[in-house]
Amino acid sequence: MKKILLIGGTGYIGRNIKEYLESLNYIIKSPTSSELDATDEKKVRDFLSKEYYDVVIHSAVDNSCTKLYKDNSKVLYNSLNIFYSFEKNKKLFGKMIYFGSGAEYNKENDIKNVSEEEFGNSIPKDEYGFAKYIIAKQIENSDNIYNLRLFGVFGKYEHWKSKFISNACCKVIKGIPISIRQNVYFDYLAIEDLCKIVEWFINNKPKFNVYNVTTGKSIDLLTIAEMINGYSVDKLPIYVCKDGLAKEYTSSNQRMLNEIGSFEFTNIEDSIKELIDYYNENSERIDMYSLLY
Repeated sequence: MKKILLIGGTGYIGRNIKEYLESLNYIIKSPTSSELDATDEKKVRDFLSKEYYDVVIHSAVDNSCTKLYKDNSKVLYNSLNIFYSFEKNKKLFGKMIYFGSGAEYNKENDIKNVSEEEFGNSIPKDEYGFAKYIIAKQIENSDNIYNLRLFGVFGKYEHWKSKFISNACCKVIKGIPISIRQNVYFDYLAIEDLCKIVEWFINNKPKFNVYNVTTGKSIDLLTIAEMINGYSVDKLPIYVCKDGLAKEYTSSNQRMLNEIGSFEFTNIEDSIKELIDYYNENSERIDMYSLLY
């Protein structure tokens, strides 16, 4: 069984991956930030020198959309520091799985069924997207680092105060109408499917350095809201604040499917039902003030 180092294990993606892999008896070490300052290249080198890891999973993220009350001015600096602290020491581990973002394609434009070959046609203007873009460029020339480019991943442990699907689930449970700034098409992947895909990358040698990790199917927010609203005791209003459609955010997953073979994605209705059940079980943690304001 491969030995795995997980960075960002207390975050949404990392927590789910850790839970999933541990259920399969993988050997995982996931240091906290107090145990390993991943922004310090020397500390990362010293840490990696003590023990060999077959796989490093880099799920640490510095993203302003989930840091509503924190300093967001160092998103670019911290994101690059964490990545390059490991990239510089890549000879000390087998391979690294890094989670990129569809924001690498520049979210100021329509990102519609985009393929990996289209990367680089436009440079992101925001700090988060620009950091991901720089890192993706570096990974293109790496011999043991792989970029799993995520677009929309939803499920338990995500930041329900800001993430649409979880936020809508919590509102329905509390009897609050669902609001949508503007309808838009996304490609949403269930977190349980991402965990299975990550396991494939742990145990196989990919042909490419970069993969769009999506379902390959688009769905709009209004349709999702209507699905979620079906679980309300009384049918709640759904408010769409602005007419028309915002810029699309979807991708082709053909490169990934060509390599991993057939993959049965979880039906989004089933995943939403599971998420509703999860929030019902943890309803005491849902802060009404945060949902309203």
